Order: sequence, then structure tokens, then C-alpha cells
Amino acid sequence: MAQDKIDRSGTPLVEMRNMKKAFGGIHAVDGVTVDVYPGEVVGVLGHNGAGKSVLMKMLSGAIQRDSGEIYVNGELADINNPRDARRYQIETIYQYLALADNLDASANLFLGRELVTPLGLVDDARMEAETRKIMGRLTPNFRRYKTPVAGLSGGQRQSVAISRAVYFNAKILIMDEPTAALGVEETRMVAELIDELKKQGIGIFLIDHDIHQVKALCDRASVMKNGQLVGTVNVHEVTEDDLLGMIILGKKPEKAA
Repeated sequence: MAQDKIDRSGTPLVEMRNMKKAFGGIHAVDGVTVDVYPGEVVGVLGHNGAGKSVLMKMLSGAIQRDSGEIYVNGELADINNPRDARRYQIETIYQYLALADNLDASANLFLGRELVTPLGLVDDARMEAETRKIMGRLTPNFRRYKTPVAGLSGGQRQSVAISRAVYFNAKILIMDEPTAALGVEETRMVAELIDELKKQGIGIFLIDHDIHQVKALCDRASVMKNGQLVGTVNVHEVTEDDLLGMIILGKKPEKAA
């Protein structure tokens, strides 16, 4: 279980204030405020349609907010598209990883951002060396550098996607159900990856509906219901039943209020 040793006395890496988004007459996100600090994992929970994915897509720039403010390191951020988000060192690791199955780890890591030689040719050797360096730091046991990612396990594919984000200087990661459809060993591998990211001071918003994983991986949990924030709690101070009550009943546990 994650232990809450995060220093929250300073400025959050990201703070989303009073975020709102409506589609027609439906308030998908209605006045939600959440934040994440360096080295912290904040779970964003709720049933399908609760608004958690829409909230995070406003941070990633995939959806434009109707109103609300986003602060990065205490400064007001102007995020209207994914390019803006990357400028603020925000990267998203989607559940269905945006990887090219026929390419190996280094080709995927530099996909669209290839390194080139002085003659303008793709520098495969340098890209592989850089890939070995970053993945060696995050996942020391990874060895299948020449294998097309279609032949990698789910956990190994996650490690390629995460390494790509970290290599390009992500400070804030949005992770969409990173352990969905993974086995026990693969889930452990992703948990170790997340632990390493925390040590590097990266802040993570983890979208999930699996309470067990949130308890295992997160420091805090922000629970949404019907587009609104039920509350944010320290996961080690509440039970799984408490979290379930927040998701289903929309009620914050008294001891965490």
C-alpha cells in the first residue's frame, strides 16, 4: 500500500481549479478542483460517465474546457491542445498505448521525433543507445530492444510508452488504467515503474476504477460522481469500502472529511 509521505507544503506541480465542461445540457465536469505534488500519485476514480476522463483530457489538451484554470508550478497555464500540454511537460499514457506494433522499442520511443545524423539520416545507433539508457534506468530487466513491440508483454509495452514520456522530459503524467488486462507479474512491473517515477519527482494522475489498484499505487484519491468531485482522500487513511461508498453513494467518509 502507498504511504503518504508527500510534502504538500509547497506549490503543486499541477492544480486544476473549478474546471467545467458541458456537452449539450450535460455537465460532464462541474466545478472540479484537483491537484498533484511532485513525486505523488493521485488516483482519479469514478464510474463510467463520472467525468474523470473528461477532466484529465482537459489537462492533456485533448478537450478544451468551458471554464476553470490550470496552474503548472504555480503559474497560470494556457492549455488548448496536446502540443500546449507537452510544452508544460504534461504527457498522457493511454490505456490503448499509442505504439507502432511493427517497430521496436527505440523506433517507438523516437516515433515522430527521430534523431538524425549531421547528414540528415536517421541515427538508429544513437536512438538505440538513448533507449537503452532511459529504459535501463526505469526498467533494468528489459532486454528485448530489437523485438517489435507487438511481441512484447503488456508490462513491457507500458515501459516503452512511459520511457518515451520521461525521455522527452515529462514532469506530469496522466496514466489511463495502466494495469488493465495485465496479469499479476505484469501489474507488479508497472507498480515498480510508477515507484521509480515517484522517486524522480514526477507527478502522476492515475485514472482508474479498480479500487485495489488505487489503494496499492496511489497516495491520494480524488473521487468523481456525476461530473462533480465527491472528495479527495489520503488512500492509507480510508478503506476500500470507504472508496466504494464515495464512488457509489457520492459520500465522503466522515473520518476523512
